[in-house]
Amino acid sequence: MMLLDWISLFLRWFHVVAGVAWIGASFYFIWLDNNLRTPPEWKKQKGIKGDLWAVHGGGFYEVAKYEYGPEVIPEKLHWFKWEAYTTWISGFLLLGLVYYHGAAIYLIDSSVMDLTPSQAIGRGLGLIFGGLFIYEAACRSPLSRYPKVFGIMVLILLAAASYLATHWFSGRGAFIHVGALIGTIMAGNVFFKIMPAQRLMVDAVTNKTEIDPSWGLGAKLRSVHNNYLTLPLLFIMISNHYPMTYQHDNAWLILMAIGVVSAWIRHYFNLKHIGISRPSILVTGSIGMMIIAGMVSMPVTSQVDTTTSTKSSAPAIELNVQQQVVYDVIQTHCANCHAAQPTDDMFVIAPLGLMFDTWPQIEKRASIIHNRTVVIKDMPLMNKTAMTEDERQIIGTWFEGLSAD
Repeated sequence: MMLLDWISLFLRWFHVVAGVAWIGASFYFIWLDNNLRTPPEWKKQKGIKGDLWAVHGGGFYEVAKYEYGPEVIPEKLHWFKWEAYTTWISGFLLLGLVYYHGAAIYLIDSSVMDLTPSQAIGRGLGLIFGGLFIYEAACRSPLSRYPKVFGIMVLILLAAASYLATHWFSGRGAFIHVGALIGTIMAGNVFFKIMPAQRLMVDAVTNKTEIDPSWGLGAKLRSVHNNYLTLPLLFIMISNHYPMTYQHDNAWLILMAIGVVSAWIRHYFNLKHIGISRPSILVTGSIGMMIIAGMVSMPVTSQVDTTTSTKSSAPAIELNVQQQVVYDVIQTHCANCHAAQPTDDMFVIAPLGLMFDTWPQIEKRASIIHNRTVVIKDMPLMNKTAMTEDERQIIGTWFEGLSAD
């Protein structure tokens, strides 16, 4: 378990670093393209479409964009692809390690749908790659020539994915799968369209053949798609720290609302880059966030693990002596936060959606309880309930017995 935690830590770190590089490149090149200005006549004669001057880090920079391509390919040509590929690969490995290897803990919630690990994983992969197929087919269809209609189609696709995911998986598992779908679409844009178009352009310049303008226009369009998807994806990446969103009765609506608002705010900055100021976008975005905050603050009644609902409504289960001791320790030190109705002042919703009101809930999460209280010892949080080493050993002995069985 400790080794898996270190692997998970490394993958998360690597994933975040790669993601920062990818999103940074996306933001920069969209900004760069939007800020290019008409060059002097002598530059136009060289085939330059637009240029830009900037000062940064103690120096001046001049950037030029060619209408089609330079006369010859320079010896050193920088490609921007590995940021996307490494982000997707590390993210998919992390998805497999956390949500597929630990499907029973993080992906399956029997109160939502009683699935086996293989069923849950199959649905998850189907959602990701099925969504990618639909998006890619739409991009290659005449629908792509109508931006507003295409945007509505993508919104419907993500709404359907969000609805299905929240009705199949745990709250965290649902949000992360919608994020995986968005990330896969973005990486797919790089792999299926942007990179092939750039290779065609490089080959045309190298072989002195004519460049088809549609290559660059198609790649640019996919880059714009990625740019608008970045902020919704960033929200999903941090959402697992905020169960008030993914454990909400209408979690799929919360996810869609925040996604739309964040993409709308991105639109403001993209317009700002080309000299168009639309404060109304920020105003409506702020109103949208207020509405979302109101939805999130409403009472949450769903996403409760009903393997045996709550202490008061659960059927009586006869525990042996060891189980009763373990149950009492967990009720004393864990269930004040991890419960359908937490009593700790810090939480109104069970952190990570984990609830230990009943013995079946505790048995189902035995591995994670043991890891956090006995191996890592970071739970209870700051040990505010003063769990002793003897009590940790009680849990350790019980878990070892389960493992031996």
